[in-house]
Amino acid sequence: MEEDYIKLIFGLKLKQIRTDKNLSLFGLSKLSGLSKSYLNEIENGKKYPKPDKIVALSEKLDVPYDQMVSLKLDKNLAPIGDLLQSKILKEIPLELFGIKESNLIDIVANAPAKVNAFISTIIKIAQHYSFSKESFYLASVRSYQEANNNYFEDLEQSVLKFAKAYHVDLNNIITSSDLAEILEEEYGYRIQTSELSKYEALGNLRSLFVPKTKTLLLTSEIDEAQRTFIFAKELAYNFLEIKERLYTFPWIKFDTFDQVLNNFYASYFAGALIIPREKISKQLNEIFANDTFDESLFLEAIEAYNASPESFYQRLTNILPKAFNIQNLFFLRFTHKAKSDTFYLKKELHLSHQHSPHGNETDEHYCRRWVSLKVLKDISKSKKKHEFDLQISNYENDGMQYLVLSSATKDPFKEKQYRSISIGLLINKQLQRKLNFLDDPKIDTQNVSVTCERCAITNCKLRKVPPIVLEKNAKNKKIQSIVEELNEKFSS
Repeated sequence: MEEDYIKLIFGLKLKQIRTDKNLSLFGLSKLSGLSKSYLNEIENGKKYPKPDKIVALSEKLDVPYDQMVSLKLDKNLAPIGDLLQSKILKEIPLELFGIKESNLIDIVANAPAKVNAFISTIIKIAQHYSFSKESFYLASVRSYQEANNNYFEDLEQSVLKFAKAYHVDLNNIITSSDLAEILEEEYGYRIQTSELSKYEALGNLRSLFVPKTKTLLLTSEIDEAQRTFIFAKELAYNFLEIKERLYTFPWIKFDTFDQVLNNFYASYFAGALIIPREKISKQLNEIFANDTFDESLFLEAIEAYNASPESFYQRLTNILPKAFNIQNLFFLRFTHKAKSDTFYLKKELHLSHQHSPHGNETDEHYCRRWVSLKVLKDISKSKKKHEFDLQISNYENDGMQYLVLSSATKDPFKEKQYRSISIGLLINKQLQRKLNFLDDPKIDTQNVSVTCERCAITNCKLRKVPPIVLEKNAKNKKIQSIVEELNEKFSS
């Protein structure tokens, strides 16, 4: 185990022994002859006593020396030992949220036995279900985004500084050739645009950066928008002076959390460069000011940038919370194969923490009334490059309504596969003030649920399976009601 963890475990054991004997720090100081401040540092895991000091503590506390120095904790503190040895705390970027590991250990150490048991249960669940380092890292980044409403002013300012330094006109469409020139001339890059295509086993790998020679390898299958985004990310790594980074896109391997976090920073920078804040804010103001939803105006806004619809929708999750104070929103990305009736939720972001689902992994059937799935079915049957639709989704069980805008496009790397990108805005007074077109009668309103298994909508023609979860819950409630009646009947 690491030296810091050994100090922590000794400190936890000493504190437990002291409290079990009803001794204060002052009392232990008088008993052992060691200063109160020194004992406090030991208990907080900051210092590890020398052997002669351990001998003194062992004799005065009447605890065997071997027991004092053993890394084995008793059953009350055992979950903390499991926590330390599992290195989960090293996987979770606590510092990102302003939490010190030592403070967290102290909180856990002072927690009642039930909390320790809960920690032990979490560790066992993580081990049983192979809850990976990747899962921790990605969940941490999502939480970081949500905690900041997915808006980062320092990165927005960095884009403006970059544009000024390299005379990039943010009012014009940013092209890959514009960015390639800066990469080559300023940062000494060598760009090869077809090397990766020679290796079929690389699948959908789009780029690989070789740091030793500053060579950026690309697959010839990417389009102009994808190439521009990759170049923008490379510029972000250099301009922001990021050293700890990932070298492939999409990434296939990482070693540290910083690599994953910096990948997010670089992606944010790229999105903000290609879709500048001021320009998109003006477009949205124009769209929102109309009394009816102008679909052509919205599609023109998407096409006004050298970016994919996904990048545009992602950028909306940055701009809407800050520029329009629309913070109750969600972002979803689904994938779908032609002629299949299965839909996979691949990416999600929930700034409001209200919308369902949050990554449904129960093999249930997502509600077929969602516009996110409708556009996928539409594009799989048409020859269009881009299907768009919107709806007001009424979640009767939650008492909430969302305005959901959704676009579907073909997956450029997978034959006969499609993806949909959706952004949902909670309909409340704030949204009603900002969007004049919310009362547009042409916007379709659908009563929706989360999954068919949990849906109470009757006579749904799109239902795939019966509401078995709902029926089971209703049955259990009925049983509980009868049990209560019997208890009352035979209690008198």
